[in-house]
Amino acid sequence: MLRHTDTMKTIRLFLTAVAGLAAVSAGFAAEPAAGPDRTEVIFSHPEKFADVRNSYTENDKDRDAILGQLKDYIVQRSKFYIPEGQKLTITVTDVDMAGDFEPWRGPQMTDVRIVKDIYPPKVDLEFKLTGADGRIVKEGKRQLRDLAFMMKSNTAPNDNLRFEKALLDDWLRADFPRAKSS
Repeated sequence: MLRHTDTMKTIRLFLTAVAGLAAVSAGFAAEPAAGPDRTEVIFSHPEKFADVRNSYTENDKDRDAILGQLKDYIVQRSKFYIPEGQKLTITVTDVDMAGDFEPWRGPQMTDVRIVKDIYPPKVDLEFKLTGADGRIVKEGKRQLRDLAFMMKSNTAPNDNLRFEKALLDDWLRADFPRAKSS
């Protein structure tokens, strides 16, 4: 036999679950509609990039994984800024991740990236935004730098690309108006 307190707990649990599902579905509604990618990201001569690695020693597999994460992030985030029907082509010509390796600290610190404000994130890129008719809407070159990256709020402290992603978000916000219809 259910007591009144058991019934109330069940109702409260049910309402919490419904509220959670409503919040999740509202989040999906805010996402732009799925469809063909509006953005193409090309890395020009990544082997010559200043610093794209997770260890002191160079590693192509490591570099490609990091660049893959950046590419996926740019493609996903640009959906909020590039209107449907337009295409953004980005050619990244250099990346220098925030922080640096300081091997003089000793062998146990060789693969530890030290993040200080003297090692800001840097991304150099060229871009071209074309309309549905193929005409160029906007194009240019940018040298993205954020010398105050350490002073900003840190929303993803465990993301090793958080500073570079924030830099790219700032660029998208500054150079492209929000897409009116997704």
